[in-house]
This record gives sequence, C-alpha cells and structure tokens, in this order.
Amino acid sequence: MSDTEIEQIATEIAGGRPPMVWFTAAAVGVAEGRSGKVVALGDPADGDFLQVRPTGSKDVLSFSPTEVTLTKPPRPAPPAQKSAAAPKTTTRKDPPVTQPSTVTSVATPSTPPSVVTANAAADGADSAAKAAAAKPAGPGTAGTTAPKPAKAPAARKRTAPEVTVTLTGTPDGEWAVDVVNGKKRTIRGLPVTSAAVAQAAKVLHPEVAEVVAGILEAARGVQQAKVAQLQAELEEARKLLEELSE
Repeated sequence: MSDTEIEQIATEIAGGRPPMVWFTAAAVGVAEGRSGKVVALGDPADGDFLQVRPTGSKDVLSFSPTEVTLTKPPRPAPPAQKSAAAPKTTTRKDPPVTQPSTVTSVATPSTPPSVVTANAAADGADSAAKAAAAKPAGPGTAGTTAPKPAKAPAARKRTAPEVTVTLTGTPDGEWAVDVVNGKKRTIRGLPVTSAAVAQAAKVLHPEVAEVVAGILEAARGVQQAKVAQLQAELEEARKLLEELSE
C-alpha cells in the first residue's frame, strides 16, 4: 500500500467513512481475500499502525500496509465439474457386399457374430464404468484419496506491549519519571517528590531502597549546604542594611 493510499484512508476516516480494505497473502491470522474496514490510523513508526476490524468480527486488529490492499481481489472461478469419461469403443465396419448381376433374389445378411460380440463387450464395459463411478469409494479402494479438511486460519496472537519505566534524579534532589508503552512514550519528564521516590524504593526491594537512600542523603547534604550559604548571604545583607540605616 502506497503513501498516497494511506493519505486517502486518513481522509476518508476523518470524513466519517471508514474505507474497505482486503487482506493479502502476507496478513497473519486472517484469510487472504477477506474484507475489513480501517477504523483508525496509528503511528507509522510502529509498523502495524492500520487498525482494521475484519468483516463479521467485533475485534479491531493492527496490520501493516503490506497486509492489506484497497484493490478488491477477483472472485475465484468455480471449479469445473469433471465428468466420468466413457470408454471409447470401436466397431469394425463390415465390407460392402457385392451382389452378382445374375442373382434373382436379395437376402438381407445378418449381423456378423464378431460385431455383436464387440458391441456386447462395449456395453458391458460402459455399464461397469458407470457402476464404478456411482459406487462410493471405500477405505480400501486403490487409486482414490479422501479429500483433506481445510485448515482453519491460525489465530492472530495478541502480545502485551512492553512497558519501560525510567526514574531520573539530579544531585539537587529533583526526580522525574518517563514511561514508554511498547514503542510509544506515554509519559515524559513527570515530576515526582523525593518522599514518593523513597517510599517506592522501599516497596520494590531492599537493595533498591539502599541505593535510593544514599542518593537522597547526598541530595540532602547539597540542599543543606545551599541553605547555609543562603543564610550567610542573608546575614551579610542584614549587616549592610543596618550600616546604611545609621
């Protein structure tokens, strides 16, 4: 499916007209030639970003552009019915009878025995062939194979997307959380408090809690140093203000 067709699908979806598509041989879990409607488009970077609801199904599945097409496939021609061919029989032609000119009466010749025998054999072979064609093939009949049942299409497996949670901290004690769901970043740089980080670390594992406690202690020391520096600057500013007031 080309980029132009993708843009056409997006336009029809925006207009409230979900376009009809047909599944190709590359589609997984859906029979080739089956139809469906594209109800939404995702991020092309995901690969399977076409959200399609197959005809007759309530489920919405994800497919790539190679698994569907806007071109309706032609209907397969019905299988031709094979008729049982009757065995060919050959009948020997009798040579023409030459009558002498002096014969005063003409006698009708009877059918030669050889012709009657050939016709009877042909009729017997024809009857045997028809009986064999009408008789259902048994389990032990040689030369016949029972039709194999068609395999049902494999169900498309649904796998839960991988979720990645990243906790980022600074030496000043500022914390943020990023969440990636599958290939999409759903949360970016969400601020969290140091108290929430410490509580979560205790719930996760003692080793995690120990590492986070060390980081928080270092951040606490940085903030205490800043407070001391600010207090010193404040005290110096007060002294200057008092000198200016005299």
